[in-house]
Amino acid sequence: MSCGCKTSGDSAHSCGPKKTANGCENVNTCGNSYKLSVFDWLSNINNPAPNRCDFVEVRFKNDRKSFYKNVNNIPLHIGSVVTVESSPGHDVGVVSLTGELVKIQMKKKKFSEESVQKIYRLANQKDLEVWQEARKKEENVKIEARKIAHRLGLEMKITDVEYQGDASKVTFYYTADNRVDFRQLIKDYAGAFRTKIDMKQIGFRQEAAKVGGIGSCGRELCCSTWLTDFRSVNTNVARYQQLSINPQKLAGQCGKLKCCLNYELDSYLDALSNFPSSSTTLDTEKGRAFCIKIDVFKKKMWFAYVENSIAWYDFDIELVKKLIAKNKRGEKTLPLEDLKQPETPFASIDLIQENNVDRFEKKGRGNNKNRNQNRQNNNQNNQNNQNQGQRKNNRPERQERSERSDRPQKQERPQNPNPNNQQKQQKNQPQKPQLEKVEAAADNPADKKPNPNKKKFKKKFPPKKDNNA
Repeated sequence: MSCGCKTSGDSAHSCGPKKTANGCENVNTCGNSYKLSVFDWLSNINNPAPNRCDFVEVRFKNDRKSFYKNVNNIPLHIGSVVTVESSPGHDVGVVSLTGELVKIQMKKKKFSEESVQKIYRLANQKDLEVWQEARKKEENVKIEARKIAHRLGLEMKITDVEYQGDASKVTFYYTADNRVDFRQLIKDYAGAFRTKIDMKQIGFRQEAAKVGGIGSCGRELCCSTWLTDFRSVNTNVARYQQLSINPQKLAGQCGKLKCCLNYELDSYLDALSNFPSSSTTLDTEKGRAFCIKIDVFKKKMWFAYVENSIAWYDFDIELVKKLIAKNKRGEKTLPLEDLKQPETPFASIDLIQENNVDRFEKKGRGNNKNRNQNRQNNNQNNQNNQNQGQRKNNRPERQERSERSDRPQKQERPQNPNPNNQQKQQKNQPQKPQLEKVEAAADNPADKKPNPNKKKFKKKFPPKKDNNA
């Protein structure tokens, strides 16, 4: 037998060994979870036998609930599938709440104990089979009902269809903006479906609760999970919270204003009680100023001149109250720009150092500067080392000098008597590196004697004699 965990009425599901005397452990998790489920926080408390509560709460399709009396003292628990009294016939539902908490729910919903119907028995296999067959036909019946309503030209929308447990009655839930004459519609429905027809009009919020869905916050709709009563929401709620009147953002899936706008309204009203009126005007020496904006969290009010509303000036509410009291005494306040105090920058210390987006760029820039300086220093050191090496090369060692002094002196070549030919030969002759000049000068013993008037190794060698000249 099914534990009744699925709202679709599929009795093929079974909890197996998880089903205990206290009910199914996965009542809210296995299959499709209940809508508007109630947490029984008194389930662990044993009630005294003489004061035992005989009322239970039974859930039907979607969010429809009702209270029944356990006349036959049947051992019931959350998740039990029961057959209850209905008109006409009987209906099949799932027990959603038992114990003393049922009386609290009945008192909250103002349900009189005199009109409570009774529970016949636990649902047997035949009751479950009829219930399943009726539930399987609901989707096709809804589509066919919409076609019939469209053919008759009625401005209505069939939202949901619910069969009674014994399939003796079908209820059509519809939404419409205006009054609908569905006398002909009921005749067509009775002829098409061969059962008793019941029409119930619901609002757009009840429709969203039955259909369900995901809100803009990313969670399931409040009306289909826990919200049972729908309070009216008007545009003043958005104005108190300083929200822009944008229907696309403030409206929910039902097309009405979101119910969650009422959640924080009391906090905003409590905070706004300390604020001056939003229609406050200040008489200054420069002209009249009016309130243009209010910040509830920072406790500030923005003012601007009537003649020049481009420049805004924000003040604390305590200062605004003093200015209003000064105006009541007939005195004008200073201009807004003089009243505006310079804001002291607040130096915040971030231990994680993640408040600056460009924190990595600043470190990179400093590293680049250090790298460039290191490169320049290295280049200068390399140049100095090269210059020192050249100087060392320009100074022949003493041993080389001693060895070369032992060599016989080379005979000087005869000079060319023609100086013009010498200049031409110097132009045509390729220049020898300076190192060769240094070695040649070192080989000449005459250069070893110090001569202060002599230039640094700029002696020119005589050109070779050209016989073809």
